[in-house]
This record gives sequence, structure tokens and C-alpha cells, in this order.
Amino acid sequence: MKNVKTIDLFAGIGGVRLAFEKAGFNTVFANDFEKKCTDTYDINFSVPKLTINNIKNIKPKDLPNFDLLLGGFPCQPFSIAGYRKGMDDERGTLFFEIANILEKRKPVGFFLENVKNIIGHNFGKTFEIILNKLDILGYDVKYKVLNSMEYGNVPQNRERVYIVGFLKETKFISKFSFPKKLKRTKTIQDILDNEVPKEYYYKDKPLFEKLKEFPFKKKVVYQWRQSYIRENKNGVCPTLTANMGTGGHNVPLIMDDKGLRKLTPRECASLQGFPKSYLLPKITDSSLYKQIGNSVSVPVVYRIAKNIMLALSNS
Repeated sequence: MKNVKTIDLFAGIGGVRLAFEKAGFNTVFANDFEKKCTDTYDINFSVPKLTINNIKNIKPKDLPNFDLLLGGFPCQPFSIAGYRKGMDDERGTLFFEIANILEKRKPVGFFLENVKNIIGHNFGKTFEIILNKLDILGYDVKYKVLNSMEYGNVPQNRERVYIVGFLKETKFISKFSFPKKLKRTKTIQDILDNEVPKEYYYKDKPLFEKLKEFPFKKKVVYQWRQSYIRENKNGVCPTLTANMGTGGHNVPLIMDDKGLRKLTPRECASLQGFPKSYLLPKITDSSLYKQIGNSVSVPVVYRIAKNIMLALSNS
């Protein structure tokens, strides 16, 4: 197939789009519910810009012609960090909006991403519902849990399940395989900014009184969970989340030559595999942290996208 067209659903700040376009795909539509994402998305991509709308209001017939549906549908209902309500949570039912588009438009295939906990949610029943629905819609499916530090060469411990499907009659699924593990060469040291503004340091701030007695080691990422501090002894950063930097859990901390500080938005973007050329707008850090934590590991998605393109090219 040539000029394979994709639609970017639950697009966030465009991590999936960035990866798929690098692999040779052509984005024809992008959508997200969060208006603040436009600040970041639209300065990094020309056409199409991000359409802000509830996916429930998007009619499949109004979508442009496309070959692949891309969607990292909301993970909060299935995440350990959330309440794990799954399909009982309104966000969990958004999978069926994806299913509706697949049913009405019958694209050649799709790429979906979510937290690994969706597999075991409700004793596996939630994931079984998803797989059964995709089967009924006429798609062959492969899925796998990949950790960013093993498959993306980034120093972040981030496990996600990736689901790839193709129409059964195409037989593309037999030509697709998930990427193999990589030897990780990038370290925390590689992603640290050379110059960090003083506002990211904790000294002379109220929180410092709670943290100053802990024996921090330099160039090691720590996780502050309010009641305790945890050292990440495997040399990588813990999973970045949407609530980091807001005073909640999972705030990434590091001790450098100038003192104790939190990771900057640019460093967090690097941990997700976004290139230095990717622009971060002048909006609040809390918004950037949320957007980056909600995004994807770009290098992992890119490697999957390359294999999807390879499967389509070998037809």
C-alpha cells in the first residue's frame, strides 16, 4: 500500500502521530477532547490541526477517507493509579466509539494503546470484551505488553499494551510482528538538561523541610509518594503520569550539582522519547506535565509503526 492514511484519535499532544509519520504514514484527521492540547499539538503539526470535540459527537461518515485508525484511548479507568472501574467508568466505554468507527468505515487496520492493567481488569473480562468485539467486526488482532526501557531505548519504566489489528480478508496480520527487545544505551544522564531554572529546585521552599533529611544520591531519579520516598535502583525513571508535578504522587525528583529538584517538562518529554526539535509551548508547567504524562513512548510506537508499514508493503 502507498500513501497510507491515518486518523489520530485521543491524540493528546501527537506522540502517536509523530511516530507514525516518521514511519511514513499520512495523517488526515486528529481529535482530542482536551482543549489545552491544541497549544502543544498545533505548534508541532501543520495540517491537519487538532479538532477539539467529544469523540461521541464525531460521526463516522464525516471522517475523511483513511486506512488506519490510531488511538491511545483513555487509560485512567484501567490504571493502578486510577480507580480501575474500567467499563463502568464513562471513559472506559469510549472503546466502543472506536468500535463504532471501525464498524461504519471498515479501515484496513488499527493501532491501539493502553495501560497493561486493562488485560487483567475485572478478571480479564474487560479485555475479553474488547477482543471479542474486534473479532466480530472482522479484524485479526495481535497484542503485546512492551516496556519502554526494553523496547524504546529510553530510561523510563513504562509498561503499555499495544493492540494491532487488520481486516481478516487482508491476511496482513500474518506479516506483522511486534519489535524485539533492544539493549538500552540511554541513561538518565543523557536526558538531563544542562541548565535548569532555579524554580525547579526545592531549596527554600516549604516542601524542602520534608525532603532535606533523605540521603539522595546524585543523578538518580526518586519517586515522592507523599508518605515516603523511593529510589529507583534500576537506573531509570518510574512511569510518568498525568498528575506529576502537581503535588500528587509520582513526582520525579533528582539531585544534581545544584541541589534537589524535580524533572523539567523538557526532561520528561525526553523520557517519553520526544526529540529535542519537538516544541513545548509557553503554558503552565502543570499542563505540560499532564500532557506529557498522558502521552506515549514515541520510540516504541515508531518501531511498531515501522512493522505495520512493513506488513502493508509486503502485500
